[in-house]
Amino acid sequence: MARVAREVVQKAGVDLDKLLDMLIRNASAELTTYYYYTILRVNLIGLEGEGLKEITEDARIEDRNHFEALVPRIYELGGKLPDSMNQFHDISACPPANLPKDPANIRAMLEVLVRAERCAIGGYNAVCNMTFGKDHRTYDLALAILHEEIEHEAWFSEFIGEGPSGHFRRQGTGFERNSPYLRKFLHD
Repeated sequence: MARVAREVVQKAGVDLDKLLDMLIRNASAELTTYYYYTILRVNLIGLEGEGLKEITEDARIEDRNHFEALVPRIYELGGKLPDSMNQFHDISACPPANLPKDPANIRAMLEVLVRAERCAIGGYNAVCNMTFGKDHRTYDLALAILHEEIEHEAWFSEFIGEGPSGHFRRQGTGFERNSPYLRKFLHD
């Protein structure tokens, strides 16, 4: 499988090494963000924090889903994840979404969340630009993730007060609510 997928993508004019590097770095960003969002979510307490828990949890679960969907494509294209989790963390396309020094400062927490989402949007936009019209499978995957990252950014930026985004709370519970754009790439 990897040989055919690689040949098709290379014949279409995509720099496969660069694409794999971007996909692996984005996969790292997704897994590390899942980890950091876990810490952020646990610290969302009090009257203001409770209002953010649900959307932070949705973004956290979807980031894990993004990682899970990226890994098969990386391997289909002949790539692989680093053997060391430390190395994998350190090549992340985005900086760590660390807990602010004052975790009770909800504004600071939101700024961490928005910054993480904006970085992810840039990463997937770059993958889409590289693969558009050339690597349909990777493009479709990156576009699905991009849609979800844009929603995450919209949710958090509304809380900061940057204005209405036009996005609404997703309906349903659990899996039926998470990753509506990416769902077709996930396997139970």
